[in-house]
Amino acid sequence: QVQLVESGGGLVQAGGSLGLSCAASGRSFSSFVTGWFRQAPGKEREFVGGFGWSGKAYYAGSVKGRFAISRDNAKNTVYLQMDSLKPEDTAVYYCGARLRRSVYDSVSSYDYWGQGTQVTVSS
Repeated sequence: QVQLVESGGGLVQAGGSLGLSCAASGRSFSSFVTGWFRQAPGKEREFVGGFGWSGKAYYAGSVKGRFAISRDNAKNTVYLQMDSLKPEDTAVYYCGARLRRSVYDSVSSYDYWGQGTQVTVSS
């Protein structure tokens, strides 16, 4: 079992920045990789960014150059730094944990999810 707890969501104006955190517990941090997804009202959950098993970071095209993921192994925490935010970034953001060597950008590849945190970008 992996428990994931996201924090850091909120309301921000377009062009602003926001940082999210995802604290993991339950298993060794090295036994899984993490990814960030988001889900806007009426839309499917979509990939934002995530790590591969090599440690390389991957991003969706819509956020590349604006968002950055990082992790602190000592704190068992992953982060999502979001800059130059746009109204279309408004969504509930979820952290996921992937135990299998499967594709990094598919919802079905992830075994555990956090509860999500709301990000709202006003125009």
